[in-house]
Amino acid sequence: MDQYRELIKSKKRIVVKVGSSSLRHKETGEFDYIKMETLVRELCNIRNQGKDVILVSSGAIAAGRKTVHIPKEEAEKLSVKQACAAVGQARLMMTYERLFSQYGQVAAQILMTKDTIAADLNRHNAHNTFIELLKLGVIPIVNENDTLSTYEIEFGDNDTLSAIVAALVEADLLILLSDIDGLYTDDPRKNPDARFLPLVPKLDENILSMGKKSTGSDVGTGGMDTKLHAAKIATAAGADMIIANSIDMRILHRIMDGRDLGTLFLADRDENFYLKDAVED
Repeated sequence: MDQYRELIKSKKRIVVKVGSSSLRHKETGEFDYIKMETLVRELCNIRNQGKDVILVSSGAIAAGRKTVHIPKEEAEKLSVKQACAAVGQARLMMTYERLFSQYGQVAAQILMTKDTIAADLNRHNAHNTFIELLKLGVIPIVNENDTLSTYEIEFGDNDTLSAIVAALVEADLLILLSDIDGLYTDDPRKNPDARFLPLVPKLDENILSMGKKSTGSDVGTGGMDTKLHAAKIATAAGADMIIANSIDMRILHRIMDGRDLGTLFLADRDENFYLKDAVED
């Protein structure tokens, strides 16, 4: 295992995904500025090492709900969710922009739907935009365009979106920051006998069956099943993927130092992988 972790140090293009629950105080739903500031500092430090960095960040709908005082149960109507996303995305980016600027780093916003990938010209243009931003040293901040998304064109969760982004930009590492240490043989919140898996050399049906649709938060959308689906996309596209706990955002530099943290899924490039097919599965 040590040799696989050692190789993490040499990764050049990294996509980091952070979920809504990792950015907010559980008690109030307000932004956790200490965690967000630490996340931004970690990303800037990776960028200062000469690596390309992309952040896929959830949190727009939850931020909007909080801002306009709408309980979660009242925000299930599509138009309400879209309105909350419009308010919340502005707040989310304003916060990120302020934090990144403290470290002299430029951030850019990219909002995507399935149509961004499914349409050949859109996919080509999106790829070019990402690559140009990375050449300029900019850190793109990506989210689903929840203000416009409908069932037909939504990714539905940012675990999948982050894997799509990793494939689109030909990243060599995807890090999913979650509220769990990594992949277990069963849900450790419910089964004390669940075993932690530090390494997954190859995704098979046994591993995929370990996915659970439950999530431990009322603001997130992805459980372990979405993370394993993301692993299937990312590894087939040629990227390693790590699921790690976001309780301490400093885990990012520890991962990049090659420490044995989280669950590492090894890249397993599929020569028949086609990104357009990945969004249509």
